[in-house]
Amino acid sequence: MWNDYALARGLHVLAVLMWIGGVGLVTTVLIPAIRREAPVGQAYARFQAIEHRFAAQARGWVLLAGVSGAWMLHTTAGWGRLANTSWLHAMLAVWGVFFMMLFVLEPLLMHRILAAKAQRDDAGTMRLLARMHWVLLTASLVTTLLGVVGAHGGWRLGA
Repeated sequence: MWNDYALARGLHVLAVLMWIGGVGLVTTVLIPAIRREAPVGQAYARFQAIEHRFAAQARGWVLLAGVSGAWMLHTTAGWGRLANTSWLHAMLAVWGVFFMMLFVLEPLLMHRILAAKAQRDDAGTMRLLARMHWVLLTASLVTTLLGVVGAHGGWRLGA
């Protein structure tokens, strides 16, 4: 039987899959392909043209992950767990970083800074972008693993 928690959890899993899957695709496929295939001096512009279309989807998935996570905490009266559950802190921190990047820093600041840097050093800008994406992907995967393990009581060795 479906209930609020089951619906929220399903939406949360979907949002996290799409969010982290998108970051994974950009990090491991899109950026390397653009760095390899784009004409000299045009890599960052090509990346921006593609990434701009993906950013709207990413914003939606990050918002859905936040809303569904809050919904799960509300449904289970789990707000008190925030005070003493480190894996929730880690998940909220990564969510906060992505929220800030997607809704504040990237549209208001990062695009201008990176575009100006790309005018001077397109290849260097793409290297920086690749490193930033690897850091974000690694943080996302680690906190997701912490959340899965933490939510299920940790690792159980033996019977």
